[in-house]
Amino acid sequence: MKPALFLDRDGVINVDHGYVSRPEDFEFTAGAFQLARAGAEADWPVIVVTNQSGIARGFYSEQEFCELTAWMVERFRAEGARIAGVYHCPHHPEGSVDAYRADHDWRKPKPGMFLAARDDLGVDLQRSIMVGDQGSDIEAAAAAKVPVRILVRSAYQKPSAAEPTHQVASTVEAAALVRALIQEAR
Repeated sequence: MKPALFLDRDGVINVDHGYVSRPEDFEFTAGAFQLARAGAEADWPVIVVTNQSGIARGFYSEQEFCELTAWMVERFRAEGARIAGVYHCPHHPEGSVDAYRADHDWRKPKPGMFLAARDDLGVDLQRSIMVGDQGSDIEAAAAAKVPVRILVRSAYQKPSAAEPTHQVASTVEAAALVRALIQEAR
């Protein structure tokens, strides 16, 4: 089993413009490719774990999300930063789309996406790293026993029941920290 680098999408990989569902609206954050390369170059699987309540709210379909995800994964591949898996939760307890109106085990702050990645990809969660921009990212990682939880500070943060192990101001800083932490772990 290998450690993995887990990344939230909105706010870490892309600028959080709210319910982004099309490539033309997707703006990569400065440092997103460097962050993913830090994991990929160390032969750690890079795994995206993302709540996508826009599907439950009817803002875009799961098919549109999948098409955007395929485009995003290809962009990372072209930048030398292979994404090993993307896990998403389309559910929300207040969704307007009946099929997705639920409080699902995969919805962060619950650890379901991390546990699925562990089982699917053979990930050692207790040696892994999570980078997120919300308290729910940090809480989900803590619930999954991911020891290194990096919070990229944002304007949208809400209080969290779990503490990050590190806080940074940007994805660029997160990339440098992840690279240093992986080097230390070797």
